[in-house]
Amino acid sequence: MSGRIVKVSGPLVVAEGLSNANMADVVKVGKLGLRGEILTMTGDRASIQVYEETAGIGPGDQVSTTGAPLSVELGPGLLENIYDGIQRPLTEIRAIAGSTITRGIDIPALNREKKWEFTPSANVGDSVEPGDIIGTVQETPSIVHKIMVPHGIKGTVEKIFDGSFTVTQTVAAVKLEDGSIREITMMQKWPVRKSRPYKHKYLPSQPLCSGQRVIDTFFPIAKGGTAAVPGPFGSGKTVVQHALAKWSDVDVVVYIGCGERGNEMTDVLMEFPQLTDPTSGEPLMKRTVLIANTSDMPVAAREASIYTGITIAEYFRDMGYDVAIIADSTSRWAEALREISGRLEEMPGEEGYPAYLASRLAQFYERAGIVECVGSQSRRGSLTAIGAVSPPGGDLSEPVSQSTMRIVKVFWGLDAGLAHARHFPAINWLNSYSLYLDNLRPWFDENLGKSFLKNREKAMAILQEESELQEIVKLVGIDSLSDKDRLTLETAKMIREDFLQQNAFVDTDNYSDYERQAMLLEIILKYGELSQSALSQGAKLQDLINIEAKEVIGRAKVVPIDEYKEEYTRILKEMTEQINKTKARGELDD
Repeated sequence: MSGRIVKVSGPLVVAEGLSNANMADVVKVGKLGLRGEILTMTGDRASIQVYEETAGIGPGDQVSTTGAPLSVELGPGLLENIYDGIQRPLTEIRAIAGSTITRGIDIPALNREKKWEFTPSANVGDSVEPGDIIGTVQETPSIVHKIMVPHGIKGTVEKIFDGSFTVTQTVAAVKLEDGSIREITMMQKWPVRKSRPYKHKYLPSQPLCSGQRVIDTFFPIAKGGTAAVPGPFGSGKTVVQHALAKWSDVDVVVYIGCGERGNEMTDVLMEFPQLTDPTSGEPLMKRTVLIANTSDMPVAAREASIYTGITIAEYFRDMGYDVAIIADSTSRWAEALREISGRLEEMPGEEGYPAYLASRLAQFYERAGIVECVGSQSRRGSLTAIGAVSPPGGDLSEPVSQSTMRIVKVFWGLDAGLAHARHFPAINWLNSYSLYLDNLRPWFDENLGKSFLKNREKAMAILQEESELQEIVKLVGIDSLSDKDRLTLETAKMIREDFLQQNAFVDTDNYSDYERQAMLLEIILKYGELSQSALSQGAKLQDLINIEAKEVIGRAKVVPIDEYKEEYTRILKEMTEQINKTKARGELDD
């Protein structure tokens, strides 16, 4: 079915003569066959957003519909790949077109020629239903790709094969209940705007360990949870998201560069192949899918990239894996919505964003969760969604930030002042929060003891008190404070510099497991507690600040991983002895 273009307005094309087309159908526009998607239908007139540059297209050019919605190809070959916003493989495009992406290139997302070693796990005569695993492919050393029965197929396995196959070759045949035979390949397609089904969604109850102390101890996110990382330009959003992608204890990472600057995506593309996965020892790319959609790419493709990424993430979740999707940034995606909405001449909402901005954001984040996967075989998978927000000028009152904060359960507020002071991660501990603490409390109590969350609350109280004392210091100077308050400031400084601050370029400090975090925080709080007690019994403030162990605590976070338990135990013992000596000296002086 084809029609003719009557209007071109940037990425928006209006065509008529498409009476049999449907909303959300993918169309081919112009002589180059540029890919687009129908947004609205009025009679036989369709408004189409085109995912490529529309220069040179004009009224009278032909538009043909494919009759299918925008879909992604799911199967072996996704991992280690780099896609654009509509799942075109950029590595293969570069091999054909060189360094510039030529318009109209249409390359399959999954390599049609590469053969994968398929190992069947189902037998002839087995009853299968959608979601059942019928075989596996060792896609990378880190990940076993599970081949699942596509949706809409339920019956008995008639044939199943063993050996090397391409993603389009038949690996099994299923006899349906009506007697017809359906062949199954290793590849399936799924429309990106429709979430993949599941049996049941559970409340998140286990933390996602990121190795970042300010996140894991102070503002934890649960596996299957949602988080936002808002902050102004230069505050370290990308730094935080890179750290999460590198170190989070998930099986698969889907990283979406949604309208960010090209150099930031280049950092990811250059770094990830060289990084080692701490759990498997393999390169990090072996469990990563990258979607590179930079700020100089067509704006409409940003809108699709978010959905492309989360559909791929849901596919791996359905295999029973823990998946993290990291979107950098949803503000650029919202800008694409605003651009298209403006060209559609829709009634604008606040700051020109469409009135449905909040519902679209909610549709994205609600696809996260920990679920019971479909199929007769019982398995659970989780999908954790983390989105950066880039408010202009760091103004968190703008619509994208406000809508996101109403949806997500974790808020890591970044602070440009901390970033300029070289305090990374630059997460401000006074305005960030996590609403998962009550859900995660049983896990923390069981695995780290009840003291862990108590220590967190003590540390947060000390940092809050420091903030109030700093206001007094600014007004009347530090000399106006009592020794007790000055010691509180010193303890807070240790929490900030020795615990919260982390160096991504130091191998022993870029990742910290939960046990190490608990021990380090315990030492710092013990210092504050013992010193306050000694102070009340006559010890001098300066003597307590100058004890040797305090300097050692400052270097404790870079102690080698295999030595920290013994070293932290020794530090705690020596610190206690030194504070007791200082106390005894103060009592003698009295």
